Amino acid sequence: MSLPRTDLVPPAPPAALPAPQLDVSRIRAITLDLDDTLWPIWPTIARAEEVLLQWLQQHAPATAALFGDTAALRAIRDQMVGLRPDLQHDLSALRRESIRAALSQAGDDPGLAEPAFDRFFAERQRVQLFDDAHDTLAFLASRYPVAAVSNGNADVHVVGIGHYFRHSFSAAVLGVAKPDARIFHAAAQALQVQPHEVLHVGDDATLDARGAMEAGLQAVWINPAEHAWPYEAPPHATVGSLTALRQLLS
Repeated sequence: MSLPRTDLVPPAPPAALPAPQLDVSRIRAITLDLDDTLWPIWPTIARAEEVLLQWLQQHAPATAALFGDTAALRAIRDQMVGLRPDLQHDLSALRRESIRAALSQAGDDPGLAEPAFDRFFAERQRVQLFDDAHDTLAFLASRYPVAAVSNGNADVHVVGIGHYFRHSFSAAVLGVAKPDARIFHAAAQALQVQPHEVLHVGDDATLDARGAMEAGLQAVWINPAEHAWPYEAPPHATVGSLTALRQLLS
């Protein structure tokens, strides 16, 4: 009787490491993600793309006819990521150049890309904050210096929440994006603390939680959908809402 082939049995997945203990006493500053942490981003982008299409229908009808819906406008924007890797950290520049490419392909004036983007960008700033965002921001700002750290192009001052933040860092300005440690370290330096004294809060497991931990920060993962943590080393804490974050830090 032959023995079973043990080499054909897949190895068991590594056991998850125990979650590190959040040390609230160590926190001297907070960094916050913006999109999908303080407001839902895709309804905002969808509305801004619809406004852009309406603008094109009025000012560049050939482009509006060639790219007849918002899905087509988003597709050419996504193509621009591959065409212009030099702009990968600047979402505004990527969107502007995708509009310029659409105008050129349709035979419209590519100079219209600037006012078209301005219309898109103004609508992109009209976010709908989560119901508990203001209360949470007020709670955090009353206890810690707070900085925004985002790969996106929202402007906290235009959005109307700039008074909660000491600083705001974007990938476009710094030239590096989360999860690169340099964007987290730049925020810590501006807040005049060491990285290990910063708590970063965000919704993205990779860009926010894992990126922050690898940069030496503590991390809280905002996970309202209760997704499974995709990595071996878990974050310092996981919460389902901004309200739960306040309760965690109270």
